[in-house]
Amino acid sequence: MVHKIFIVGGTGAQGMPIVKSLVSDKKYHCRILTRDTTSPRAQELLALGNVELVSGTFANESDLRNGYRGCDGAFVNIDGFNTGEKTETYWAIRAYELALEEEIKFFVYGNLDYGYQLGGYDPKYRCGHYDGKGRMGEWVLFQNQKNQGRMHAALFTTGPYIDMVIGQRTPMMPYVDADGVVTWAVPLGQGAVPHVCLQDCGVYVRWLFENPDEANGINLEVAIEHVAYEELARAFEKVSGHPARFVDVDLDTYWGSKRGIAATADRVSGYNSDAKDAAAMTVRQNFTGFWNLWKNSGGNKGVVRRDYALLDRIHPNRVRSVEEWFRQEEERGLAAGKGSLWERVQEENIRPVLKIAEDGFKGRL
Repeated sequence: MVHKIFIVGGTGAQGMPIVKSLVSDKKYHCRILTRDTTSPRAQELLALGNVELVSGTFANESDLRNGYRGCDGAFVNIDGFNTGEKTETYWAIRAYELALEEEIKFFVYGNLDYGYQLGGYDPKYRCGHYDGKGRMGEWVLFQNQKNQGRMHAALFTTGPYIDMVIGQRTPMMPYVDADGVVTWAVPLGQGAVPHVCLQDCGVYVRWLFENPDEANGINLEVAIEHVAYEELARAFEKVSGHPARFVDVDLDTYWGSKRGIAATADRVSGYNSDAKDAAAMTVRQNFTGFWNLWKNSGGNKGVVRRDYALLDRIHPNRVRSVEEWFRQEEERGLAAGKGSLWERVQEENIRPVLKIAEDGFKGRL
């Protein structure tokens, strides 16, 4: 069992609920690496108790060593939109190796699906921020076969957060049309997205740390369900009482809309990467592969799949449908003074989900 956990990515959308779950009963102490210890997110975590903030970056060996030292667990989720695929590859390797140096007992790597490999190396599935994590996740598990006498390791594989369907500057940002219909116009066809509930992430990661023998060497791939967007629109209508629809569009129409992430189509995907580097991808290139993954993953029978029976066993109270999540989010939003779902998707009210959107896609490596 581990008791003191070093966390990279703790102030991110995924990291926040993970830290909150780990310290909820004071069983664990979390040391959070952050570039800004005074930020509202960092201070919110500090106020929980059993949280320690350390200033630094994952792209610095001294900062990583200092973060690991004295801890027995680690959760490392590198921000690929900061680094770009090439730089993330290097620092994922060093993060793992330095954890070994500092005698971490259990290492959890924040992962995404290796879609390019899962799709048979078809270039239409190349998505840098997914492949950058996915191939390094495989590397971590391979290293674990040799090193598990010193340190156990597991992957925590997520996907697009369900919160992103009502979030600003996301790939699936909605809009309200002239007739008052909430609309998701995305290139999904008959596919489905294995959306992830952020609140459930804390339960899953805590399970990994609390079950080190079973968790060692596994890739825990999580999701609510594979969400078809016709179903998404029906669920929104049912919960909010306002009309909603899914419009399937081709990729050219999607990128030409300049809506959500499409507004930054020609920017480099990793904002601290060099656009002139042959390894760099534009936002358009990156998220074209992203949408092709989901377009060919309908009904949990396509490129990206999930073991929902395993997730039911690990987390019996997990969110199991998009409608259930909408109901919970309607209640949470009203209780927090954010407004109803309908109010929150209005152009003037829609808010970021990802920390990078809050930061304006800026910040040091």
